[in-house]
Amino acid sequence: MRGFNSELTHQADTTIRYFWTLGDEQVEISDMLGRQVNIRFQGEKRCIACGRKVSKLYQNGYCFPCVTTLAETDLCIVKPHECHHHLGTCRDNEFAATHCMIPHYVYLAVSSHAKVGLTRKHREFTRWVDQGAVRAMLIAELPTRKMAGELEMEIAKTMPDKTDWRKMVQGKADDVNLRELANAVEEQLPDEWRSYLLPERVVHEFEYPFLAGEPAPKAKSMNAEKEQISGRLIGIRGQYLLFPEGVFQVKKHSGMLLDVQLL
Repeated sequence: MRGFNSELTHQADTTIRYFWTLGDEQVEISDMLGRQVNIRFQGEKRCIACGRKVSKLYQNGYCFPCVTTLAETDLCIVKPHECHHHLGTCRDNEFAATHCMIPHYVYLAVSSHAKVGLTRKHREFTRWVDQGAVRAMLIAELPTRKMAGELEMEIAKTMPDKTDWRKMVQGKADDVNLRELANAVEEQLPDEWRSYLLPERVVHEFEYPFLAGEPAPKAKSMNAEKEQISGRLIGIRGQYLLFPEGVFQVKKHSGMLLDVQLL
């Protein structure tokens, strides 16, 4: 396989199925466990939005002009509570209408430890799998991304809103009862948020492809720009390919021309 890299996609199954696309080629990478994988950066980068050839990429695959002009690369994407659409300063009102001014969920999940997060409605499973969650549960539905971000920040006063990627790739997840945690969160919430809480709380569980009997990979991040990556694929979790010697974050290398050999 050879082409410009994009993030892993996946499908739900008993165990998550992963697909990796390079240019026009796609392979079900979760079928490749146990095989030797060689990854080499070919020295060329192109923006995943505009296609410009550049020397440096930002935010997982964007050129600098796109980072400074596109709505999807604005700071409010990672800090939704700082949405400034109401001030008339949104970079793209059409993007806001389809991505931000629509219902969002706030959820609790366990990837390494219990965390709070948010996602667009109907995108929750993609979000959870991308974060390598082993368990997740929706707790509230809000009418806009900004409101979901504000509730997330309220809950984040008492719990993290980030995943420890090192624990996640090594399969070290805390044993947390999400229903009990949700009850504790609800007790601490100001009254203004209670009407948005969901009455039904279903815990979803996820299993990721991993070779039985293998030890956890080293929590070392591999960078294709700095080294040629070669190893036996032992698992996949989130956006990471797992090798005994370390892990390769596919999404981080978006927009890079890669040559991948599956031996």
